[in-house]
Amino acid sequence: MDNNDPLKERKLEKLQLIIYLIPIVGWIPSAWTLFRRQATNEQLSVSRLSVRLTLIWAIAYGLLWFGSLQTSEFLSLRLLYLNTLATSGYIIACLGLIIRVWQQKK
Repeated sequence: MDNNDPLKERKLEKLQLIIYLIPIVGWIPSAWTLFRRQATNEQLSVSRLSVRLTLIWAIAYGLLWFGSLQTSEFLSLRLLYLNTLATSGYIIACLGLIIRVWQQKK
């Protein structure tokens, strides 16, 4: 029996793209894909986006957290609140991109 199902291959590719966009840990397979350079243009594009989003979030998170340690309690609370908003925004952006991939939108 021949198991060459093109829809099955597309589902696997879609699953790979979704894995790349998982918040906080999706950068690891994304970085591996970028390092290997043996992927489709769509996979490379999503991998770059995932690594950039995670890097921007990590820098913002670190700066806000470190800033909250160095300031007064009043300003510290505000910086931690901004940190929470940045993290929530990052996670919502990743989930929005996952939904777009699931619905097969560019």
